[in-house]
Amino acid sequence: MRKTEILKDYDNYILTTYTRTPAIFVKGKGMTLIDITGKKYLDFFPGWGVSNVGHCHTKVVSAVRDQIGKLIHVPNNFYNPNQLKLAQEIVHWSFPAKIFFCNSGAEACEAAIKFSRIYGKKDRYEIISMEKSFHGRTLGALSATGQKKYQEGFAPLVEGFRIVPFNDIDAVKKSITDKTAAIMLELVQGEGGVHIAKKEYIQELSKICKEKNILLIFDEVQTGLGRTGEMFAYKNYGVTPDIMILAKSLGGGLPIGAIVVKKEISDVFKPGMHASTFGGSPIVCKAALGVFKAIEKNSMLKNAKKMGLYAIEKFEELKKEFSCIKEVRGLGLMLAIELNIEGKPIFDECFENGLIVNCTQGNILRIMPALNVTKKQMDKAFYILKKSFKKVTK
Repeated sequence: MRKTEILKDYDNYILTTYTRTPAIFVKGKGMTLIDITGKKYLDFFPGWGVSNVGHCHTKVVSAVRDQIGKLIHVPNNFYNPNQLKLAQEIVHWSFPAKIFFCNSGAEACEAAIKFSRIYGKKDRYEIISMEKSFHGRTLGALSATGQKKYQEGFAPLVEGFRIVPFNDIDAVKKSITDKTAAIMLELVQGEGGVHIAKKEYIQELSKICKEKNILLIFDEVQTGLGRTGEMFAYKNYGVTPDIMILAKSLGGGLPIGAIVVKKEISDVFKPGMHASTFGGSPIVCKAALGVFKAIEKNSMLKNAKKMGLYAIEKFEELKKEFSCIKEVRGLGLMLAIELNIEGKPIFDECFENGLIVNCTQGNILRIMPALNVTKKQMDKAFYILKKSFKKVTK
């Protein structure tokens, strides 16, 4: 099909739940996406953090090729060796735990909500979450999300969520009741605009949760698997959660989510309480094992820290030159600049010049390049960013 035919017919056949940029990508390799006309783009926002090891990494592709001819799907009431290997790999990089596999971050969030309510034994069912948070589009995850714009039109939402300001320990303390079962948050709020949790705040939260027997849930759907320079973002804070939620980059492009539950509380879930038809299939688990191999073999955690610091330097240089940049924020390769102007014209100009970034909250530009991004690719991206700022602000 030609580009014009696809664009013309798309909205006739596909539900219009997205605002789409008129691009049709047909090939991806590493940091590069190629569209249907052959134009190349430098992808600095690969799949909202799905492609942390780049597009079509050889370790992921070879793992999928190896598995696809053997067995694609088997229900979860049978044993699955790849699922076991993946669970062992996640535990190796995190903490002693048991894991439930599903298909997405929203599903993992739902599992965490259900687990919290079972843990609370009916008496405690409330979950405290944060303003500007984003936990997913299913009704439970949406109810936990601290952004009204995503909830409009979907009332009544699920009861039992108290949403408080981020990084405000007093607000959390005031919201805890005898019904509080869990506190759930992202350590770096991605969609909310790359707001980073303060270390002392997280350590105090952990202390409160232990004292009051409240579950501490870290949503690492976007920060997980190396994005902040550590395999999991919580390692930057010196605390360990009771529950960790994963998805996005875990499958290297294939759909998988996971809820990682600290071992000593994991038996709260009993057979029949929760399930997933497709979750943790042999093929997605094999792909995820390929992701871990790619990160380790290519020293991507070390590179993410190094290139993250370099990107901050480049953003600070832009800030000195363009007064429309209010603030530079970031941890590892999860970075943003907040503007005092609309960000979309700069996003559009970058796209026209072959650079994919993201604009969120109307005035925040985000970049999250693959963890193996090179200095040369970073320099090219900032050359395009600078060129775009010059054109939009002249």
